[in-house]
Amino acid sequence: MLYFQECFRLISCMFNSNDRLSPHFRLREFERSQIADRFDIDNTVKEKQIYNNLTLLCENVLEPVRRHYGVPFSPTSGYRCLELNRRLGSSDKSQHVKGQAADIEIPTVSNYELGIWIRDNLDYDTVLLEFYKEDVPSSGWVHVSYISKENNRKRALKFDGKEYNTL
Repeated sequence: MLYFQECFRLISCMFNSNDRLSPHFRLREFERSQIADRFDIDNTVKEKQIYNNLTLLCENVLEPVRRHYGVPFSPTSGYRCLELNRRLGSSDKSQHVKGQAADIEIPTVSNYELGIWIRDNLDYDTVLLEFYKEDVPSSGWVHVSYISKENNRKRALKFDGKEYNTL
C-alpha cells in the first residue's frame, strides 16, 4: 500500500512543461537547460512550492519587464534541480533551486538598462548585473529573484567576477 501512495504522491506532483506560468511564460522555459541535456539530468519541476515560486517570479518581475519593453524573451537560466545546480558549481542555497530566480537578457536592450529599470520600477528580492562590461552593452546578464512582497530584500548589485558593488 505504501508503494502505491508514494507513486500517487510523485504523479500528483508532476507538472506539464507546457503549463503557462503567466501570459508570456511557460514552465518549459524554466526547465530547459543544455547542461542538463548534455549530462542526462532530469530538470523538471516536481514540487508545488517551486511551481508556485516560478509563477510569482513571472507575475511580479518577468511579465512587467515583458510589458515594459514589448520584446519577447526567455530566461537563459531558470529553475535548476540540485544536481544541475551542483554540476554548474553553484551553491545549494541558490534561489534557482527554489524556483525564485531567473537570468535574463532582452534583445535590443542593454543589460545595464534592464537592471536599472528593474531596480527602479519593480518589487524584487535581488537584481544582480553579472559580468557586465561598460563598453559592451550586451555583455553579461541580469539575475533577478522574487520571494514575496513581505520577504524581498530589494538588493541591487553588480558583480564583475571578483567583487560585488551597488547597482
